[in-house]
Amino acid sequence: MNKPQMPGLTAIIEIGSTGIRLMVAGIEAEGRWKVLDQAEKPVALGVDVFETGQVSRESLLECLQVIRGFRELLLGWGITGEAIRVIATSAIRAARNRDLFVDRVRQETGFLITIVDGIEENRLMYLAVRFTLRDDLPQFWRSNSMIIDIGGGSTEIMLLRRGKMAAAHSLRLGTILIGRHARRAGAAWASGLDWPRDTYLEERVRNTGEFLNAELELSGIKTLVLAGTDARYLAPRIGQALNDQCWTIDRDDFIQFVNKIRDYTPEDCIRQFQVPYGAAEGFLPGNMAYKFFLEKTAAAQVVVPFTSIREGLLIDLALGVDPELQEEFFSQTIASAVNLGRKYHFDEDHSRHVARLCMLLFDGLAREHGMNRRDRMMLETAAVLHDIGMFVRGSSHQRHGQYIAAHSEIFGLRPEEQAVIANVVGYHRGAAPSDADIDYIALQREERTLVLKMTSLLRVADALDRSHSQRIQKLHLERRSESVVLHTGEPLDLSTERISLEEKARMFQDVFGYKIVLG
Repeated sequence: MNKPQMPGLTAIIEIGSTGIRLMVAGIEAEGRWKVLDQAEKPVALGVDVFETGQVSRESLLECLQVIRGFRELLLGWGITGEAIRVIATSAIRAARNRDLFVDRVRQETGFLITIVDGIEENRLMYLAVRFTLRDDLPQFWRSNSMIIDIGGGSTEIMLLRRGKMAAAHSLRLGTILIGRHARRAGAAWASGLDWPRDTYLEERVRNTGEFLNAELELSGIKTLVLAGTDARYLAPRIGQALNDQCWTIDRDDFIQFVNKIRDYTPEDCIRQFQVPYGAAEGFLPGNMAYKFFLEKTAAAQVVVPFTSIREGLLIDLALGVDPELQEEFFSQTIASAVNLGRKYHFDEDHSRHVARLCMLLFDGLAREHGMNRRDRMMLETAAVLHDIGMFVRGSSHQRHGQYIAAHSEIFGLRPEEQAVIANVVGYHRGAAPSDADIDYIALQREERTLVLKMTSLLRVADALDRSHSQRIQKLHLERRSESVVLHTGEPLDLSTERISLEEKARMFQDVFGYKIVLG
């Protein structure tokens, strides 16, 4: 007899590169939650996808069998319908036949899979790490930090400058890919492959380090958080508990221990560390990669949270729309955009000032535009990045900026949001949005409307700092029957700004029906 579903029960199924994992939790009042049950079954999806480019028939059938078993377990808990979230990460994300895989799972089990992109993985992992560290590691928020999660098919990296997001990346570097390269080189790790300084693994870490140094010097990193599974098997053996969900390991102890076990076979790892069979082959490459990253930092210790994106999603569900957490994420997104601008040597004073003027216009015209708080964050992000294309060339820099904004990794943005922002950057000057532009017409109707509204405000704000001198510090909006008058509250010579506003305010009038003028 099935148990009746308890209020607040939820389940998360994660389809990963090396296995399928289940978590059952009870969500309580005030955003609290408690894990009630967990299960894991190994499935070598990553080996399939990263060897052949797609999920094999055999792995598909194995996945279906595991998911059906989890469905029966959840029926025992009385959990059905929307209380079950099914997510898939790098292996399914990279599979050529992912749409067929998703459809087959839905047909056979009734579960709709959400494929989590790399930046969303970063957001969920950040949320889980933030919750796990609590207030027990204050230096994480005060100094430069790095969060790294090396999985089977990808590596998620976040760089934080004094607690603010400097960069977030999802890299195609995982333990399965490392193992594949080793096998192709004719040196199977299972046979005792040595990992000297000039191996593929360290070369990849070195190249990644050079790439990251352009955003935040790794040598200045004081706190290194190892958020992946492989480090968790070592933490209780050589580390100390920070709290009930997090361990710390001394820098030298971690390096020495990983060097000590570098010649272990997968069977040794299973026997010595109780590593599941499906994860054993990636255990040592994962920890060796962590060691190489650690050696590039100034971290005196590594922090190992016993958490995953499943906990991150659970926290997201438990907290709902938490205003304080939402504001923190928005600030982290803006910080990530600022650091992207710095990478391309943007005029930071001008870009930040235009963003601030955009926010004044957004807040003052809330009745007219009807956009929400998340839209406000997207507009601020677009304003920060509006001139980023100047790095390539001044002429048509809006189009170069659109390309950079569309193809860069910005923490906290969903793909559809990034597409809107890129279009706003692309239309902040020059021609208005056109149905002949494939990037614009590819958006949903509501998204195209957002582009028009945001671009109208951004063009006005950009015109108000035409001289790049940040002279206008205050704005007061006066509504009249057919116009919006902007008052600066100071006696300034605004002849340059008036000319620029006349040139760039046409879209505002077309979108909102008001002329906009400087008082």
